[in-house]
Amino acid sequence: MTKPDAGGTPATVALQRAGIRFTAHRYPHDAAVAGYGLEAADELGLDPDRVFKTLLADVEGSLVVAIVPVSGQLDLKALAVAVGAKKAVMADPKTAERKTGYVVGGISPIGQKTRLSTVLDETAELFDSVYVSGGHRGFDLELSPGDLITVTGAIVAAIGRDR
Repeated sequence: MTKPDAGGTPATVALQRAGIRFTAHRYPHDAAVAGYGLEAADELGLDPDRVFKTLLADVEGSLVVAIVPVSGQLDLKALAVAVGAKKAVMADPKTAERKTGYVVGGISPIGQKTRLSTVLDETAELFDSVYVSGGHRGFDLELSPGDLITVTGAIVAAIGRDR
């Protein structure tokens, strides 16, 4: 198991507590870049299909975490269907920050302040390992899709679409 440095994030702490193996990857974040996930893929030299972004949606009054590849977009209708609802809209960024305890661009699906229903795009299962935010900009965690599902309690569904 990889040990985070003394300044570990809630995500690394949650992974350690769960006994889940992960690798931490730090990279220089450029504050002028708004495409956080694509920046991570570029800085880490990774296929953007293997780097996943964490988004929050309001699904009929409940927040749901969606984890999709940074190379594509979240299909809100597919997300709603995946959780048995009719409609989903993107959550307000301030609400997302308050409920997760993370800032936009660094929201990790792991170790959130409030445990929320989570849906992982099915393409994650195509890889031996995937990358998600570690809890702040410029910090990603690599772990197996199975471990990501276990630690977040995620269901797997086709919720991503091409840009």
